[in-house]
Amino acid sequence: MSAFVNMKKHTLIIRKYRILGESIYSWEKSGVQLNIQNVILCFFYLLADSELVKGWKNRIILHRFQLLIASSLILMIFLVLGIGLGVGLSCVGKVRCGSSSQCVSAMAQCDGTMDCENHEDELGCVRLSGRSSVLQVQKRGEWRTVCSEEWSNQLGISACKQLGYSRYVESSFISLTSIEQDLQTNLISINYSQAEVIKLQSAATFSKNHCNSGMVTTLRCIECGSRPQYKSRIVGGNISKPGQFPWQVSLHFQREHICGGSIVTSSWILTAAHCVFGFDNASLWTVHAGLTEQLINGARSLAVERIVRHAQYRQKELDYDVALMRLQEPLVFDGFVEPICLPNYGEEFTEGRMCWISGWGTTKENGESSVVLRSATIPLISTKTCNQADVYKGLISPWMICAGYLEGGIDACQGDSGGPLACEDSSVWKLVGVTSWGTGCAEVNKPGVYARVTKALSWIRLQIEREEV
Repeated sequence: MSAFVNMKKHTLIIRKYRILGESIYSWEKSGVQLNIQNVILCFFYLLADSELVKGWKNRIILHRFQLLIASSLILMIFLVLGIGLGVGLSCVGKVRCGSSSQCVSAMAQCDGTMDCENHEDELGCVRLSGRSSVLQVQKRGEWRTVCSEEWSNQLGISACKQLGYSRYVESSFISLTSIEQDLQTNLISINYSQAEVIKLQSAATFSKNHCNSGMVTTLRCIECGSRPQYKSRIVGGNISKPGQFPWQVSLHFQREHICGGSIVTSSWILTAAHCVFGFDNASLWTVHAGLTEQLINGARSLAVERIVRHAQYRQKELDYDVALMRLQEPLVFDGFVEPICLPNYGEEFTEGRMCWISGWGTTKENGESSVVLRSATIPLISTKTCNQADVYKGLISPWMICAGYLEGGIDACQGDSGGPLACEDSSVWKLVGVTSWGTGCAEVNKPGVYARVTKALSWIRLQIEREEV
């Protein structure tokens, strides 16, 4: 940046030719990326601008100015490329401390000692895995299943806090041999008798090859995925009933419904990144919960405190299409407003499984948004099928999941974005996808595409834990 100090006199002219207000360079998580196109265009505009040329006394001065611009451009390119390479290579074999340039050894991650200045090496060290919500703790780079011996409710409270929850429901124990095979090795027991809340990896831990009790720990931090106020005897039609999808919210930008979202905790809403891209002023958004119609009197309207969009989201590819909204005040759960369960690590949702979509989107492409909350049941489609040449031609990434009918007819549409793709598992509803994109609405061989929540779990947990600690 210092190369441009001598150009302060011409700041207004430079600003005049910035493309769509973009800065000359942008900082990204992976390093520093130079927007070369903007710099080159700015350079040529400067040389051609009559206002500037008229100000020079002769061609010699103009030529010197051209050389200054060219040398500054070359210097900037080498400077930024050098910084970018330095940032990109500095963490080889190590773990980066968030978005900073600081790196720590992989073995230092989740070792109970805060090595990063922002303490991010001690975040994301607890997770729930498999269909039974088996508790795992990361210790020195390895995920270990927690044995039941010496486990306590106090440790359960600590684990839930690390998962980003302000509450704790219960711990339970199940047979080691009843859980998924890959969870039965790399075991650990935790010994801690103090009363205060801690990080589990900070407690005394004992790695082992078997649990003395033969049991492992499962955890429940929140009552989620239930519909206590939904009267299941009401059948027929695609207009949703009160309490049928209590986790569904309507996101309003400047008092207008823009997207849907899903309640994942009392303070956090999960939606699509493309819903908030370019509109990240939290004060202009409100979250409406408990709605079945837009807008009925008495619906809860909550202000948004903060919006967190996935740093790797790209508008062109619509990959990593997830974002979180933190509410200024927590929701009160009453049966008509309830959270949906996040899936666990390693959970699989197979092709053909019937799941539900819901929202206030249009009922046809380019139509008017629906006043009432509508819903539909659709099957999950494998990535292999969805990537076929006559479907989406390889555009579906591991962060995406398809659902719908290849023959068309039923689909999410404009205004449904950010809303839930929810699947029921033993009477517990889990958030499998976030409505993201598709070609048209309900077209043949163009099913809906959703952000895959199992891929986003680490990111979701990290954002919430970072805010709640």
